[in-house]
Amino acid sequence: MPDRDYSKYQRKVIQRYYDNRDAIDTQRLSEQVTTLYLSSGKKAEKTWESVGKTLERMGVKSSRITHILTTKDPAILAELVKDLEAGKVELKPPEKKPGENNPGEKKPGEGKSTEG
Repeated sequence: MPDRDYSKYQRKVIQRYYDNRDAIDTQRLSEQVTTLYLSSGKKAEKTWESVGKTLERMGVKSSRITHILTTKDPAILAELVKDLEAGKVELKPPEKKPGENNPGEKKPGEGKSTEG
């Protein structure tokens, strides 16, 4: 994806998104719990895959992710969401790949924008 020149407003919107990413992901997991209780078959499988990706992005321990995805019990996932909302789960920040920046985040050494 080519580098883009975002306006000051766009950079602020993007930065606020990433600042609130963990709250957004927690809300998403909560919604996925509901979906899992109400669905079956292909929809449930796809939702479990999405849950795994979200948990990895959030920095949940891999052993806990494996347990949740192996048992495929929405009640266990609901308990994790409850703990996340209460702040009882310690999350490790996801590792960035070398040279990876958030969209809209200025790279080190970039000059000032010429926007007024």
